[in-house]
Parts: sequence; structure tokens; C-alpha cells
Amino acid sequence: MDERIVSQLRKPTKEEEEILNGKTIQKGRYTSQADFTIDSRKMLERGKLIDIRPHTRFAEFPRHKHNYIEILYMVSGQTVHIIDDRVKIVLEAGDLLFLNQYTYHKVLPAGKGDIGINFIILPEFFDVAFSMVEEENELKNFLVDTLRKDNSRGNYLHFHVSGILPIQNLIENMTWSILNHETNRHKINQTTMGLLFLQLMNYTDTLEDHDKEQFGNRLTMNALRYIEENYRDATLEELAKMEEKSIYQVSRLIRTHTGYTFKELLQIKRMNKAVELLTQTTLSIADIIAAVGYDNTSYFFRIFREKFKMSPRKYREKFKKIGEDSLSMGGGMNREK
Repeated sequence: MDERIVSQLRKPTKEEEEILNGKTIQKGRYTSQADFTIDSRKMLERGKLIDIRPHTRFAEFPRHKHNYIEILYMVSGQTVHIIDDRVKIVLEAGDLLFLNQYTYHKVLPAGKGDIGINFIILPEFFDVAFSMVEEENELKNFLVDTLRKDNSRGNYLHFHVSGILPIQNLIENMTWSILNHETNRHKINQTTMGLLFLQLMNYTDTLEDHDKEQFGNRLTMNALRYIEENYRDATLEELAKMEEKSIYQVSRLIRTHTGYTFKELLQIKRMNKAVELLTQTTLSIADIIAAVGYDNTSYFFRIFREKFKMSPRKYREKFKKIGEDSLSMGGGMNREK
């Protein structure tokens, strides 16, 4: 990270100076509630959806959770996090740790050179980011559910991405924008977050699995990425071999973490791709069926009709008519001017 940013983050904060002078973490700085739930209203100025603060060093940060989503990024050194009183995570330089609103954690004391950034983010900030990802992308849906789903259960994602330059650059860009109050930073940061998620979807193999739950998350994300990239000829057998697990294990974990079977996820992807080709190309329906991985034409027509309540030809005609009507309305408005 640029030395100008690091230098700014390295300076002791007012809270850190108080700790060095003998005080402890003051809960009132973070919350007015009886339990230690850090309140976004104390962390964010009114109207802000995102901000950053350096991680507090020199003292153990007590067990707490947040009423917002937190992303922790390690600039240098390391910090040790205890998640839900059971999982120990060592966050090393370049690592990212995503925590949803229900995750309790505490942080062991950090030294002067252990510089971390806490991104404080309200859920609605992600609206633009997730809209940048393909609408019916199941990998995106999995990420959304992990971070935003109201299931009253802590969840986290730990990405070990120190060696991935595009991700490091995006974090640096977002940090610079927030620290320097860059003009148009709201849109810039939302777009940057969208790009960050697109990059993370390319590097699901960097997701660390510290416990059974996170192992399932990692395998599921790998499976979803595998389907995205190989939907034409993807098989459960090949995926299991890649993961060095039994077909039964992989199948069960995918169903547990997504609510769908491997076959259903593959079908969703193929149908979405078929719709894309129907509406954005002039390929024949026969060519589209082959392009998305089906060799049984009758089966394709049956499942397409089940999903969309019409034939592929009718779907294409309907989409074309909507486009023509839209252009016609626009032309009429122009003539009135």
C-alpha cells in the first residue's frame, strides 16, 4: 500500500494514546446498549453508508458484534481474531475478513506495526456492488446471503489474497478515496466494491476454511465458480475429483449451503445463458441449445417452458417486441420536442 496511506494510518489515534496512558477500551465510545454491539450511528456520520477507521492497537478489543457489515483489511503485521468464542483467525498482511452483523468476535492486542483497517458498511451500500454482477449469478447470491441474510447467525469469509494485485489495488483505491474525501467518492467506492466482489469471485480458492462451516462455504463457492466457467459440460463427478472429496460429500455440502442440488444449479446457469443468447444474439434456437450444453432438444424445450411458461421462440419474440415498443415510445417523445 502507498506509503502516504500507511504513514497516515500508523499515527496513534486519540483512543490509542489514551490506552498507552493507562486507560482501557471505553465501550461508550462505540455503543449505548447494554451488550457490546457497536452502533453504526456512533461510527458513521449521518447519511454515510461507508467509512473506515484504523483498528485499535495496544489492547485487547473485547468480545463484540456490530449492527453493520465489517470488512477488515490488514495493511501490515497481523491481528488475531477469536470468532464466536471458538475459531481463531490470524489475519496477515493483505488478508480480507468479512463479518456479517451477527458475528461475535474479539481481537487480541496488536502492536505498533500491526496496522489494520476496519471498513464500516451499511448493508444498502452493497446495492450497487451486487447490481454489477450478473443478475442471476448464484455465486453472487451466495455472497449476498452470507453478508446480508437475516438469520441471526454469525458468518464470516476470510480471503487470503495478499498476492493478488488487482484486489490489493482496489482496496488501496477505496482507502485513498475515503481518507482523502475524494470528490464523487460515494459512487467511486460503490463501484470499486463491485469490482472487488467480481475479483473475489475469480479467487474463491483463496477462501480459508477454519472450521466445518467455512469449509462448506469454500467448497460451495468453488462449485459455483466451476459451474459459471464450465456450464456447458460440468459434472458433479469432475467437481468431486477436483475437490478430492466423494460425490456424496460434495453433493450434500452444496445442497446444505445453497438449498439447491448440483443439477439444479447447473440448470439455472444454463437457462440463464440460454435467455442471454436468445435476447442478445441471432443464433438459431438449435445452436443455442447446443451452446448451453444440452444434447436433448425435447428436454431443453420442456424445462424452458416449465421455467418461463412459454417456448424459446415466443420468449425471443416477446423480448423483441418490448424493445421495439420502447424505441417507438422514445421516438414519439423526441418528435414532440
